Amino acid sequence: MSSLTATRFSVLDRSRTREGHTPAEALRDTVALAREAERLGYHRFWVSEHHGVPGVAGSAPTVLAAAVAAATDTIRVGTGGVMLPNHRPLVVAEQFGVLESLFPGRVDMGLGRSVGFTDGVRRALGRGKADAEDFETQLAELLGWFRGTSPTGVHARPAEGLTVPPFVLAMGEGAAVAARAGLPMVIGDLRNRERMRQGVDLYRAAFRPSVWANEPYVVVSGTIAVADTPEEARRLLVPEAWSTAYSRTRGTFPPLPPAGRVEASAMTARERGLYEAALAGHIAGTEEQVAHDLETVLKETGAQEVLVTTSTYDREALLDSYRRLAALVRA
Repeated sequence: MSSLTATRFSVLDRSRTREGHTPAEALRDTVALAREAERLGYHRFWVSEHHGVPGVAGSAPTVLAAAVAAATDTIRVGTGGVMLPNHRPLVVAEQFGVLESLFPGRVDMGLGRSVGFTDGVRRALGRGKADAEDFETQLAELLGWFRGTSPTGVHARPAEGLTVPPFVLAMGEGAAVAARAGLPMVIGDLRNRERMRQGVDLYRAAFRPSVWANEPYVVVSGTIAVADTPEEARRLLVPEAWSTAYSRTRGTFPPLPPAGRVEASAMTARERGLYEAALAGHIAGTEEQVAHDLETVLKETGAQEVLVTTSTYDREALLDSYRRLAALVRA
């Protein structure tokens, strides 16, 4: 058995809005993609949390996860993730308790430590950058609500007594937090392989078994694009790369533009540099090229799972990429 066929593959969709299309369409596209991911045999389907971002419709991940779970039957559904510093742990526990009660045995609780993308969003949320430093304490409180160990004497209904698998999104300090808590870890991205390997090594070395996980569990995440030719696969990356470059020069992520318009547009030297950098390092190409690159990543990290995070303007090309990847890892 190859490392690809022995590895779980899952999907994280960020409900990216597209030029000329409404946020409502982006959310419906997410639900439709979840149905297709289930049909193709992907293991999980996760949704994300972003606030005040013109290019992202997914601002309420537990609400969207409920819609995804209701539209599917077997695929695991969760969040990649709920940004814990933005919320009270009791409320998060209650939300996931409701999800698990409605869709038993299918719900994952992916948790991150980020706060708002801009100062304005952070002010609107009533949070500051320093709130991310309390993530470990918030995480322990959240897990305690499921175990019934809160010193307040309050009980989280219907979460208490339920088991909703928690995952830590490990950017920066997250790997050490996941290891100390004894939780599965999701680490990205594929563009910085050395940093990813260091994070995985740190996590495995420091891991402490817990009631949630007996041993380390590593999920690597990143953009993967599969097409007939390397050029077609690269074009899938163009809209997101331009949105990234735009955000670095203007301070906000815009809706995804068509690849053709980006390729025909004039860019400043700085924009061009950021755009080319954003295109680099992803796994993109033909089936043979992608299989080779994935085998390398799995050998380097020993990851048990890959979480695919690809976004693009052309929905049919995106669906085709996911279909090709599913066929590849099942071969």
